[in-house]
Amino acid sequence: MAYESGALDATIAAAAGDDSALMGELRKAFLDSAARQLDLLRRSRCDGNWTVAAMRLKGLAASFHAQDLLGAAENALASAPGDPAAIREIDKVIARFSGRSDA
Repeated sequence: MAYESGALDATIAAAAGDDSALMGELRKAFLDSAARQLDLLRRSRCDGNWTVAAMRLKGLAASFHAQDLLGAAENALASAPGDPAAIREIDKVIARFSGRSDA
């Protein structure tokens, strides 16, 4: 979704100013953190671990004004641990942000 990527890019640009290297680092940090939380969600087998990973993802999304990711994280919080639909939704959102073709 172009708008969502635009909001993320605008947030990163506001933090980095004209420093393109810093913009790249912030974008990579966002994507790495989102991927790490998704991995934790995939490996969660109890309510506690699932909730912690989903809350971290929600906080990351809120910090970067990534509304689609925020909604997907909230969906995960309302889902049972290991819910494949919630995991797929988050993966698709992250794929769009990273420009992966499987989005």
